[in-house]
Amino acid sequence: MTNESELFDKADERGVPSLVWRAGQNRRLQMIQQAAAGRLSANSWVLVDGCGIGMYVKALKQFCPNVVGLDIELARAVASARHSPLVNVAAGEFLPYPSNHFNLVLSHEVLEHVQNDALCLAEMARVLQPGGRAIIFCPNRWYPFETHGHYWRGQYHFGNTPLINYLPDIFRHKLAPHVRAYTTSNLRQLLIGLPVTVISHTQIYPGYDNILARRPKLGQILQKITYKLEQTPLRILGLSHLLVLEKNSLP
Repeated sequence: MTNESELFDKADERGVPSLVWRAGQNRRLQMIQQAAAGRLSANSWVLVDGCGIGMYVKALKQFCPNVVGLDIELARAVASARHSPLVNVAAGEFLPYPSNHFNLVLSHEVLEHVQNDALCLAEMARVLQPGGRAIIFCPNRWYPFETHGHYWRGQYHFGNTPLINYLPDIFRHKLAPHVRAYTTSNLRQLLIGLPVTVISHTQIYPGYDNILARRPKLGQILQKITYKLEQTPLRILGLSHLLVLEKNSLP
């Protein structure tokens, strides 16, 4: 039996998994469905690459029985296996699956934690079938808060820290050496040489679930304003990138 403390081990390196499913995850699930464009079906094979405790494994099984989960942390993979028998423990840089296998790969707020993000993306491309899609959520460097906490004088402090990501790299990496945040150009550079086409690339704002729980009216105002901003150039200040890739057809 996996206890909750095990799931929060290495919170600085791995992030903290969502323990409950709320409106913010529902919104992202709708985005995933739209980006999948028919690749979530009874005959599809789907990989949740960095599945945590399996929230998206469980959610995607509503549409597709063949949902595979993978996580580098054993405790989280064990928790995810409650939702699917198809869960493995491995690193995203070395996926234990054959090439050209999956119709859809989801990487949800994982890329920032891996040791080698370029290799992780290359592996996603390798295991996708031609015409398959990868849907990637990862932190936006221009969001005003670093949501993964920070280090100060050698001690880790969990929580949202303002303005760290606006610092030059030499200072930002001292305060947040445990996690990456990406500009659009940083993220696109990782795709150079991969057999994929960018279908869409945007930034999205948070779900504000914690604020909604404490102060519903404020949360609703924030949603109304910032979700409109997603349709303007000010989406550049959003919490996360949403990048959708499609594997090119074989020559």
